Amino acid sequence: MKTNVCPTPGFEKLLVATDGSEFSMAAVQEAITIAAACSSTLFVLHVFEVSAEVELWDAQAAEKIEGGIRKYLDGVKAKAVKAGVTCEAVMHWGDEPYKLIVAEAAKRKVSTIVMGSHGRTGLTRLMMGSTVSRVIGHAPCKVLVVPARSKRK
Repeated sequence: MKTNVCPTPGFEKLLVATDGSEFSMAAVQEAITIAAACSSTLFVLHVFEVSAEVELWDAQAAEKIEGGIRKYLDGVKAKAVKAGVTCEAVMHWGDEPYKLIVAEAAKRKVSTIVMGSHGRTGLTRLMMGSTVSRVIGHAPCKVLVVPARSKRK
């Protein structure tokens, strides 16, 4: 029987925050890999950022978006389960994603949050803000940032 050897402590419970982008997919894959190696529990969180325009949508449009997010999360969960990882998918809607990520990490008592970095710098980062930076500044645990160019398969 193969025994997994975790390379470092602090990965008992992982929360991977994903927006479905190619950048966050690298973080999802890294989180699944770590969770499999460390026999960790994995929580996959998608926060759909609600803006003033989104609030004007009708219920049918919101249901369609929610269905798409749920399908994406189910796919990530299936990939994790296939790798032998205990996984739960969570979805939230809100106007400040970092607050919901930090709150979910605290609620689940996770040891590490895993996030992907879009790699924005300079004025673009300043104008758009950085959810990753805000999570790092407010997280109740460690935060592992997976670079935008990560190529793990």
